[in-house]
Amino acid sequence: MLNRYVLVLNQNYEPLSITKAKRAIILLYLGKAEMIERYDGCAVRSVSQILPLPSVVRLIYYIKAPRKAVALTRKNIIKRDRHICQYCGTKKGPMTTDHVIPKKFGGKDSWENLVCACLECNNKKGDRSPEEVNMFLIKKPKRPHFFSIVHSFMEIPDRRWKQYLFLD
Repeated sequence: MLNRYVLVLNQNYEPLSITKAKRAIILLYLGKAEMIERYDGCAVRSVSQILPLPSVVRLIYYIKAPRKAVALTRKNIIKRDRHICQYCGTKKGPMTTDHVIPKKFGGKDSWENLVCACLECNNKKGDRSPEEVNMFLIKKPKRPHFFSIVHSFMEIPDRRWKQYLFLD
């Protein structure tokens, strides 16, 4: 039970991190956090107290923490695009990454210029711009938020997290 995950929010309700329940209980006990949401029917017992098991805690004081950057990797681009070809919409077959603006035209390796593409679309587009081959993106690529990648790797353990992670 103490290994359950707890969402930690900054004082302004911005998602800050994910920790284990044991660490969250210590934060509560030391008065550094307050409980916002709790797991249903779960509690931690001591000799003199019963404490509901936290699901979401909010820090009492604002912590200025650097934004966690998501590494620009092939795997993360495919995760961001949910394994969907951004040209034809297929989910079938192996996926690659494609430069929307090809490198020979000055296209950079960036979140805004790389998309997930099926082999067929990547070969059809080749080293040309999408407009040249009459291919259009399903959605404009953008840099993902740290928690969107976390969400794609791990299942949200409590439905109440969604409102704090902007997944509703």
